[in-house]
Amino acid sequence: MGDRGIGALLTVLRTERGWSQQRVADEFNALEGRATKTGKEIGRYEREVRIPVPYTRKYLALVFGVDAAELDRAVGVSKSRRSGSSTEVPQQGLPAVALGRSGLPTGAVSVDAVESAEFARFIVHRNADALVVEQVEADVARLARSYVSHPLLELYVEINRLRNGVFGLLRGRQHPRQTTDLYVAASRLCGLSAHVCLDLGDYDSAATHARTARMCAEAAGHEGMSAWVRAVESLIAYWTGRYEQAARLAQMGRQHRAGGSIGARLASLEARALAMAGDRVGVVAALTDAERLREAMAEQDEVPGVFAFPAAKQFTYAGTSHLALGGREHVRQAVVSADTAIRLYRSAEDDDRSVGDLFAAHVDLARGHLLLGDLDGTEAMLGFVLDSSPKRMSASIVRRLVALGRELSGPQYGGVAQAAHQRDPHQHTARHAAAPPPPPPAG
Repeated sequence: MGDRGIGALLTVLRTERGWSQQRVADEFNALEGRATKTGKEIGRYEREVRIPVPYTRKYLALVFGVDAAELDRAVGVSKSRRSGSSTEVPQQGLPAVALGRSGLPTGAVSVDAVESAEFARFIVHRNADALVVEQVEADVARLARSYVSHPLLELYVEINRLRNGVFGLLRGRQHPRQTTDLYVAASRLCGLSAHVCLDLGDYDSAATHARTARMCAEAAGHEGMSAWVRAVESLIAYWTGRYEQAARLAQMGRQHRAGGSIGARLASLEARALAMAGDRVGVVAALTDAERLREAMAEQDEVPGVFAFPAAKQFTYAGTSHLALGGREHVRQAVVSADTAIRLYRSAEDDDRSVGDLFAAHVDLARGHLLLGDLDGTEAMLGFVLDSSPKRMSASIVRRLVALGRELSGPQYGGVAQAAHQRDPHQHTARHAAAPPPPPPAG
């Protein structure tokens, strides 16, 4: 077979086995572990429209059970034939061309084929392959899970570095399927960056990251991430006092066809925003939707941690919604919901135990006991928060603590010694937590 070019050799190897071109492609994909090769592409190799590169030849040799050097020699034959039939270009004037049987200038046709081959090499030389994308996705999942239970500044630098690395990969070249996966990863990393800014109280920066996250999700055509980003935008609107807009953004997110727990998250966000806007009927309807969507969940979330919405978090949101509505019955429901959230989080694995949501549920439970006249209960629930490091408290927790501090300072509690005893350490913690966070380490 030493005088055969690569196209003829591949054709013989395939027909000897009685295989179709698609069968060769399937065998190739099984060995490589990806589904990138097609029967049409094998046909191009056989017609020598394309010459398989060394990486491809290595797998083709495995497919046919031959030495890769045999394929390399055949490629050499094909290339020598091409170079032997090329036409010289004069130093001056127009290129000299010969007319083929069709009347077309054969030299120009050869040059055109070379340009196609150059583009094929451009596609092959990718800066991100399946293994790179797989590692990026694993890193994103790890950061997303760690985010809910670890101090913020422990993760900030790695989130930033990985996000910028993915941006760099997207500016390079990769297979379209890998480009889609990288856009999803970029969306998630921008979403994590938005959460960092949310927890630090920098809502303008959070909104910027969220917009980029939404654009990346749309570029990837990922309905789940598009819905999740709407949830983040709803959070930003909520914590900047735009409650009706927060509800609308959550409703917009629910229009996406997405699986997992995102539907329950968006309905819960809608309920909490509507409660602050005073829409009692809307709150009840949204909370009912959240419960229905939770029960109807047919699949788990793709990524854990901050991208998931566990039942414990849903109970936390329900408790906050009932507290915002007010009235003794809603306050009682808030106490039950917050208590359930705390119990569920305490029974979860350490990495799934959201510190922020535990703080929120404890502060809500403390306020619920306060509104029911149970100062002992208030003190017990606040103890968990006040005994924790202020550095673990997000901007939203500080705001809850400050609001509760004002309530304890009200005339109905001002003369109660127990309330005053609670108020001083509470205000001390809130002052320290509200201080500007240290700048993130460089990197």
